[in-house]
Amino acid sequence: MKRAYNFSAGPAVLPIEVLQETSQAVLDFNNLGMSIMEISHRSKDFEAVINTAQADCLKIMNLSTEDYSVLFLGGGASLQFLMVPMNFLANKAEYVNTGYWSKKAIKEAKYVGKCDVVASSEDTNFNYIPKNIKFSPDADYVHITTNNTIFGTEWKYTPDTGNVPLIADMSSDIFAIQKDFSKYSLIYAGAQKNIGPAGVTLVVIKKSFLEQKQKQGVATMLDYKIHVDNGSMYNTPPCLPIFVVGRTFKWILNQGGLEAIQARNEKKANLLYDFMDAHSDFFKPTVASKEDRSLMNVTWRLNSEELEAKFIAQAKERYNMTNLKGHRSVGGIRASIYNACPLETVEALVKFMEEFMKENK
Repeated sequence: MKRAYNFSAGPAVLPIEVLQETSQAVLDFNNLGMSIMEISHRSKDFEAVINTAQADCLKIMNLSTEDYSVLFLGGGASLQFLMVPMNFLANKAEYVNTGYWSKKAIKEAKYVGKCDVVASSEDTNFNYIPKNIKFSPDADYVHITTNNTIFGTEWKYTPDTGNVPLIADMSSDIFAIQKDFSKYSLIYAGAQKNIGPAGVTLVVIKKSFLEQKQKQGVATMLDYKIHVDNGSMYNTPPCLPIFVVGRTFKWILNQGGLEAIQARNEKKANLLYDFMDAHSDFFKPTVASKEDRSLMNVTWRLNSEELEAKFIAQAKERYNMTNLKGHRSVGGIRASIYNACPLETVEALVKFMEEFMKENK
């Protein structure tokens, strides 16, 4: 089978090796004569799957099992928008608004308590990451969204929040670049962009933060401590997605870890950005500031919506390049080039961009 050039923003491309391992596990897992979807989540076989995935996650992040817990939960990042304030918003929380998903997180926090937006890039339609932000020392926590799939911006630095716990939605750039993850008290990420399929959400939480800052009286299924104490098995977990995430973690480690992953991601993104910058009269990146450009979601416009529609249609017709249409809220063109997107896919896209420009300039 010839693979499509898949630029989907999520669910997104997965490593071929992981797909092959998953296809085998779906038919016959560990030579049990049963699918990974058929075995008990309480079995030793699945216990090994989830325990290994948790250990590999912390290995990738260079974090200790003594200091952090790894959870695999349902509900997507959208449920985390509510779980975070339900557990930790006692007096006030501070949020940085950098786009569509940040706004959704802010909305949920305001249902729970006082939520201050301390910085925003909405004044220019979210085309930059705010800098030099002043945080209050008495906030319960600070929340950021590290990558913005719709507008194409990404935090390349970790903000200094002093002694205030930092929480991050890393759904669309988890394990894309090297970070000092120990600066974060809680990280969450929907799996379907960079580490697996839809259906499971990764949560990595600092144990001391949970012990010292969690509110009392949180409803059972929204209580992080319940899920930590039960090893993500208070209820039946999403077994197949967890298996895929675990195999993706192995793939990341086998690639050379985050140093190698980041180097490849930068090479892919630079191919696109450099080409557009060299032909900015035709291709117009929506993020002008190079330091704020996403390595995961590259967004641009052409001189008319008609030309953009033609570009998207011809990319699909000629080369089976899929999912290049920008988000419905902003339009334009978007290439999502997550970890598993091959370099050859980006090279093919740049080649088509050059071809299209010559035909339509």
